[in-house]
Amino acid sequence: MTDYAKRRMMMVDTQVRPSDVTKFPIIDSMLSVPREEFVPENLREAAYVGENLDLGGGRVLLEPRTFAKILDALDIQPRHVALDLGCGLGYSTAVLAQLCEFVVAVEDNADRAAEAQALLSRRDVDNAAVMEGPLALGAAKSAPYDIIIVEGAVEQVPDALLDQLREGGRIGCIFAEGALGVVRVGHKIDGVVNWRFSFNASAPVLPDFIKAKAFSL
Repeated sequence: MTDYAKRRMMMVDTQVRPSDVTKFPIIDSMLSVPREEFVPENLREAAYVGENLDLGGGRVLLEPRTFAKILDALDIQPRHVALDLGCGLGYSTAVLAQLCEFVVAVEDNADRAAEAQALLSRRDVDNAAVMEGPLALGAAKSAPYDIIIVEGAVEQVPDALLDQLREGGRIGCIFAEGALGVVRVGHKIDGVVNWRFSFNASAPVLPDFIKAKAFSL
């Protein structure tokens, strides 16, 4: 029988801590949330590997290092309300739910959204809700948010989404740049989001965040 608790400890000790993520709430949350329960059955054995897990349809579960470093860069506080875009089967939402007051998760796949909500309910995560809809539109009805995190790479971030960020709030995204990716954290100051480099990471670009190609004759 697989000892997933031991694998979780190893994940934190070999992938998270060595990446300079040392904040206790993040470590504690990643140690306590069973990552293997939030992946398709056939990926359970691979749940703790140090790479993005393919969920199909161009979607991935971000590798532990990348996810942990984004959480660290966002400086999430217990009073915060977070928007989790592209939550997959709910792992990121379950972790975020331990770090902040409430999480609104958005998933554009109806089956995945339903399964994510069921898995979160089974884990008694009662401060999170999963909504189905286009990722780039966010969840305006529950805005504004202190924290927004995108679970995949982007080429651009629509203004309609940035408008949902509270003044003083932060958004974390992996920007696709050629074959590489760069994580930037946007800080909303005086109504304008200013992006700052955080670290390098990569993931597939989410279809909702592909930049429209300029038309030319």
